[in-house]
Amino acid sequence: MNALFAMLEVEVADSDFDRIRKQVRQFVVERDWDQFHSPKNLSMALIVEAAEMVEHFQWLTEAQSCNLPPEKLAEVEQELADIQVYLISLAEKLKLDIVAAVEKKLVLNAEKYPAEQVRGSARKYTEYKDKARK
Repeated sequence: MNALFAMLEVEVADSDFDRIRKQVRQFVVERDWDQFHSPKNLSMALIVEAAEMVEHFQWLTEAQSCNLPPEKLAEVEQELADIQVYLISLAEKLKLDIVAAVEKKLVLNAEKYPAEQVRGSARKYTEYKDKARK
């Protein structure tokens, strides 16, 4: 039964993502902004939005960053949305399936970071390979 629920969740998530992807595309089309949406420009806009999100956490302690007040959390939410919109737009422009890309990347990361070997550690995968050889 759990497998069935997992499959249903994936189908719902996929349809939600597809719906959002179409909304982003429509938003751009209605404003005739596609002419400005080169991969270079979208990449640059993406990093600007990511920097704006980082500003909300700059100078906070770890604890403070985990307990944002509601108004700050709402601002971070807006920045995350901006980032996602640019990610979707960039993937669309390059004709990449972002869901498939994430799935492929998770497989690669699972190979680079085997759970039994890396659990509880934040070291880079190259450090694990070096230790395994010794």
